[in-house]
Amino acid sequence: MTEAGLGARGAPGVAAQAPDLRIAGCAAWLPPRTPVADAVAAGRCDEALATTTGMVSVAVAQDEPAPEMAARAARTALGRSGSAEVSLILHASFFYQGHDLWAPASYVQRTAVGNQCPAIEVGQVSNGGMAALGLALDHLRAGPAAGEVDRRVLVTTGDAFRPPGFDRWRSDSGTFYGDGGTALVLSSGEGFARIRGLATVSVPELEGMHRGDDPFGSAPFSHRPVVDLDACKKDFLATRRVTQVIAASGAAQDAAVERALAQAGVALADVDRFVLPHLGRKRLRAGYLARFGIAEDRTTWEWSRGIGHLGAGDQIAGFDHLVGSGSLGAGDLVVLMGVGAGFTYSCAVVEMLERPAWAGTTHTGDAV
Repeated sequence: MTEAGLGARGAPGVAAQAPDLRIAGCAAWLPPRTPVADAVAAGRCDEALATTTGMVSVAVAQDEPAPEMAARAARTALGRSGSAEVSLILHASFFYQGHDLWAPASYVQRTAVGNQCPAIEVGQVSNGGMAALGLALDHLRAGPAAGEVDRRVLVTTGDAFRPPGFDRWRSDSGTFYGDGGTALVLSSGEGFARIRGLATVSVPELEGMHRGDDPFGSAPFSHRPVVDLDACKKDFLATRRVTQVIAASGAAQDAAVERALAQAGVALADVDRFVLPHLGRKRLRAGYLARFGIAEDRTTWEWSRGIGHLGAGDQIAGFDHLVGSGSLGAGDLVVLMGVGAGFTYSCAVVEMLERPAWAGTTHTGDAV
């Protein structure tokens, strides 16, 4: 579906535009990059696959735990927002957070915030950051509580795709995985951008895509010592028509985009920039660029191809990159799209109200 086919105003069954909820701060903390060419030379990555993805490098953490990278991003985002007062903390992740039966959201709270508000972990794999954004907006719509000037929510993501459990080059062929943390501060009152629309649509009939034929295990890695999403996908598709799977997936993706655009009262043609999942070029073209008629130079591809898929954090990191680089100004519209196992599809429409003072003055997103 192309830009001309989406974004009709007043679509039936779509909720009215949401209240004026704003973004007060954002940040990403990303470790140094490892060139894809080095991984190919070392035999860790197939050369033909690397060429197909178009990726040039991925962010690889050394000793930094995933929640610590999230906390580092959180401290920066809170500083940029002008206040560390938040009434909810939501931490989203894709992979192992470093401890069993542990609450990484509470670690982020202790090390980056220091208050006693609810701190909650959000799953939804690659769509975790977008899912957390939706929950944050629902919390903000309740309005400030007694004694609050405005209500604020901190959303963080953090992932580190380390062996032996995950192979960043082979566990999900066509997507190379990068490490890092991201943070977003949302406000019911003040901010440099506002959320004009957000929608998430689930396709539970596709949940087996990442489960395959494996029986339920009694412990992590009961069936395989390394995550192999391709094996699960192969088992799932062996008993289903690919055309039906594609149709169900596409319908949900279209619905999420249509609803978010309708809430915002805009069409895709009105959008200035797009933040898409950090997939390899082949997957990105098939799932987004070709489907929606989005030109590559209107996305964050040139940057994301050097970062890798950040699990739950692609959308926040990409938005932070656009804002931090100074390439966005007042009135610009940015669309964020996400997808995660389950499957769930999300889309958000963000309008820049002003360029924040820190934009263009720092090289955001890099380890410091």
